[in-house]
Formats: sequence, structure tokens, C-alpha cells
Amino acid sequence: MTAFELDPRLSGDSTPVCDLPLSSVRLMRDVRFEWLLLVPRRNGLVEIIDLDETDQQRLMREIALAGRVIRAETGCDKLNVAALGNMVPQLHVHVIARRKGDDAWPGPVWGAGQPRIRPDADQDALAARIAAAFSASLSR
Repeated sequence: MTAFELDPRLSGDSTPVCDLPLSSVRLMRDVRFEWLLLVPRRNGLVEIIDLDETDQQRLMREIALAGRVIRAETGCDKLNVAALGNMVPQLHVHVIARRKGDDAWPGPVWGAGQPRIRPDADQDALAARIAAAFSASLSR
């Protein structure tokens, strides 16, 4: 079995938060949005339908958990969930906390202005808070 490899662009645009049973959870670096990525740790996948049925169901549960965690952490108005893959074909799911009046509201975050990189200390602190929230949710 080949070790899981994360696409370099996903790695460069985000930082690790935690691992769930199927997916690695990562936090995007753009300070304008609290934005998680779930990346199933399976090589060669492009679409959700490329997962077997058990892993499809597991991914949906992990997306729901990520949504609950990021909503509780941010108090957002809306969650956007998408699996586009147009720029990075490796299967990954975006779970984005949206607020009325954010830099892209009400449109999509993609192509809305220029990303602003969150300072490392802030990124690490936010990732740690989100990881703790995942841990607390999983231990219930």
C-alpha cells in the first residue's frame, strides 16, 4: 500500500488541524474566511463517487461534523460545502464559514479578491482551537 500523498497546492494553501477516521482536516490560510478542507486519505481519488460506499457515508458524516465544529467556532451565518476540484483534482471538500458582509458575500469565495495570508501565530492558534473542538465532539 502506498503512503497517502497530499497535493502540494493543498499543502501550501492550508495547515493541518487533525485527522478523522477517513479525512485529514486542514485550515486554509486566507484570513478573510474560516475555511476547512477535508481530504480523504486515499490516493488517486478525484470524485466522491470514487470512494466505496462505506467511505462515502463516512465522508458525509465527517463533512457534517466539520460543519458543526466550524459553525460553533465562528458563529457564521451560513456554511458553504463544495467539492470542486477544478484547480486541484485530488478529492477534497471545502467547508467554509460565511458571514453576511464578508469579502465575497453573497457570492462564492473563489475568485473574490486576493487572499490575505493569516499570520502563522494566528493560524496555529485557530487550528489548535478547531482541533480541540473536533476532539471534544468526537469524545461525546
